[in-house]
Amino acid sequence: MNRVAAAMAAAALMSVAVPAATAEAAVTPRVDLKVLVVDDGGSSVEAITAELRDTGVPYTRVDLGSASRPVINAAFLSDTVDGRPRAKYQGVVLPNENPFGTGSTEAAALASYETTYGIRQVDAYTWAHPGVGLEYTDNGGYGGQLDGTQAAVTAAGKAGPFGYLGGQVEFEDNSSLILESYGFMGKPRAGYTSLLDAPVPGGTGRASLVGEYTHDGRSELVVTFGYNQHQQQYRLLARGIVEWLTQGVHLGQSRQYFAVHVDDVFAPDARWNQDLNCTPGDYACAGGEGQESTIRMTAADAQYAAQWQTSKNFKLDMLFNAGAGEEWKAENGGVDAMTAQLVADRAKYRWMNHTYSHPFLGCVQDVTTVPWTCTKNAQGAINWMSRAEISAQIRDNNNWAASKGITTDRTELVTGEHSGLKTAPQQPQDNPNLAGALADNGVKWAGSDNSREPAQRAVGAALTVPRHPMNVYYNTGTNAEMADEYNWIYTSRADGGSGACEDNPGTSTCLPAPLDVTTGFLDHIVPQEARIAMRHVLANDPRPHYVHQSNLAEDRTLYPVVNRVLDTYRALYAPSAPLVNQSMKDTGVELGRRAAWDKALAENKVTAYRIGKDVTVKAPSGVVAPVTAPNGTKKQLLLGTADFGTAYAGTRSTWTAPELLQSAVTLRLL
Repeated sequence: MNRVAAAMAAAALMSVAVPAATAEAAVTPRVDLKVLVVDDGGSSVEAITAELRDTGVPYTRVDLGSASRPVINAAFLSDTVDGRPRAKYQGVVLPNENPFGTGSTEAAALASYETTYGIRQVDAYTWAHPGVGLEYTDNGGYGGQLDGTQAAVTAAGKAGPFGYLGGQVEFEDNSSLILESYGFMGKPRAGYTSLLDAPVPGGTGRASLVGEYTHDGRSELVVTFGYNQHQQQYRLLARGIVEWLTQGVHLGQSRQYFAVHVDDVFAPDARWNQDLNCTPGDYACAGGEGQESTIRMTAADAQYAAQWQTSKNFKLDMLFNAGAGEEWKAENGGVDAMTAQLVADRAKYRWMNHTYSHPFLGCVQDVTTVPWTCTKNAQGAINWMSRAEISAQIRDNNNWAASKGITTDRTELVTGEHSGLKTAPQQPQDNPNLAGALADNGVKWAGSDNSREPAQRAVGAALTVPRHPMNVYYNTGTNAEMADEYNWIYTSRADGGSGACEDNPGTSTCLPAPLDVTTGFLDHIVPQEARIAMRHVLANDPRPHYVHQSNLAEDRTLYPVVNRVLDTYRALYAPSAPLVNQSMKDTGVELGRRAAWDKALAENKVTAYRIGKDVTVKAPSGVVAPVTAPNGTKKQLLLGTADFGTAYAGTRSTWTAPELLQSAVTLRLL
């Protein structure tokens, strides 16, 4: 009671002091933590908008092409709240330095606004000319194709918004047949500080691609190359563009995530047949009877996995099927050196329940038809796996792990083939018994397939966690098998393939020619799959990737892909921005928080602003807010302050909520 009384007294003293502080700061304007985006429909503005959206930064978009758009004038940009001048936007994104035209009153209003309130402006894509602080390209610069350009962050860039990068920014060059990047390099004039430059093609010295142009009391970030939201050169710079625009204080936060789930651990996986172009032992393989073959890790593979983790400082998630492993052991003389090795190394991995024997947990399937169908009873109702059967699959796997000293988080589960969840078109709804079985076993996070269901959703009291499939096939153990199956899927009928790529041109692209099965995996598939995974990593996407235990066996096809991702990332980024390798539960929590935050923003229920060095954030009750602020920022507690957030990429950020007896988050900048 004495502590409560002291706290209340302190709160009272604080409230008494407010009027004096308010009076002292009356002339300091309020700047709302929201960005104004003026959109011309181009890919560069779209890319910056996507970064704002995907990291939780609120913004207002004005469509330049809309006849009903608001006029950008002083009243649109600012007003007065409680007697204090208010800037409604903390930063402005324009397609270029002046999309309104010469002599525009809107351009003049923006210039006055930015000067008055110290607001920064990003010119999403423009050309090199004196109006943006650069010489024309014919004066030591360049204009043209930039594919493969080896750009670099300058000393000013490292000391400023791009300090989280290692230094090199290579422009993508994925095909010699396609122009992927175009832009301009210019020599800086007075007032321009280059932040990213590159060697001038066919010339001497270096010229700028990104820089800060300070003039007339204003600051513009000038970008002189075109890009889209997926290209690696933009993804590397996106964080810094937002940090520069917002001066390091904004709602939203960003991380680079990478986790790899290895499914079917302890179980064997069926093998692709290069003659039949299908997988004997699996569904729909005509002529495969008697030609079954399986792929399963050995003890040596298990030892290699542990050594690889140590060498790469990266932890795999092992999703295990203990019953399938016990069945294999019984059929192979009662000895299983691989399982013994993994159990001995159990503390080196994260473990997750993948059900005891990997059955299909949805409807009872009729696999005599192609595609398979759900069987029905005499009354025409679908036959489902029962709640008791599903529950036993979860429980028995947990109990086996406990008996071996394997630690699992029982709130996590990934069912075999994500079964039990809806599988279109054959099973358009969840098994109605699934939610109850999850609840029976305390499961709160259920893995789903991101290629089918990219959004998190509820399954009873549990939530799904979408996972990215990697095109490192479960039914291949060697590089040659991988290339052969890849050829079957991605080549035309004329080239000996299935023709699936011809039949589905909207979702698939045929290879111009079949891959060489001896070199195609390492030369083509690995770079492509690593590039896809890197796009997820660089897009603030926490969803894990998944492969299978077969990819750790024989030729160990997983490692070249993951090695390339890890090595590329660590070469591109400074140690201040490490990869976040987190559990599925943590990813589920992250996705849930993002959904709640996005909903609050969409409903205009968030208020956030900065007055001098004080930042205030108000969100609906129960909604935690993502906030990013500079190093040295303190969070106001009921009594005293504490360091705000966690360090990442040169700033501090976290999900945060008001403290005890507070109605808002209050931060104090250094």
